[in-house]
Amino acid sequence: MNNDILLSLVNQYVALDEAEAAFLESLIVARPCKRNEVIAQSGKSSRYMILVVSGYVMTYYTDNEGVDHVVQFAGSGWWTGDQNSPALYSTRALSDGEIILLPKAAQDVLMERHIKFERYFRHVFQHALMRMQARFTESHSTAEERYLSFRARYSAMEQHVPQKYIASYLGITPEFLSKIRKKLLQK
Repeated sequence: MNNDILLSLVNQYVALDEAEAAFLESLIVARPCKRNEVIAQSGKSSRYMILVVSGYVMTYYTDNEGVDHVVQFAGSGWWTGDQNSPALYSTRALSDGEIILLPKAAQDVLMERHIKFERYFRHVFQHALMRMQARFTESHSTAEERYLSFRARYSAMEQHVPQKYIASYLGITPEFLSKIRKKLLQK
């Protein structure tokens, strides 16, 4: 599997030399994933950060009634996963694709041995925090505004994600999402 996307992402924030890049590549687990495969399960030990190389995944929690609630989608070049142990969230593939798993222990080693990786992951987590803050702010907007924001952020993903998961992410029912889509088509 090609690790170019990982190295490209890291090099956007820090310049790795050959030894640092090789060390990073020695710690990761690159593998394919299949549509509907559960990559990480809530309630179990949270062992990896997940980088999507290709395809789409969602991170979600399941309530007491067995309903899945999407907290994040991730496409190519996005990190996802749960840093809690045991994990509060599950991660499932929404399409066939490829992922890179970075074991949590390996991430700690990277950051201890090379300050560049601490700087890189600080950027990753700051970006994730800003996305979550924006999502919180959007939760106070109308469902239509949330949907338009979703489309702007995840335009390529909409064609590949079941409507029920998009509705869950937006905090509405699939039926109401259909009404919003119909209304927007009529405009």
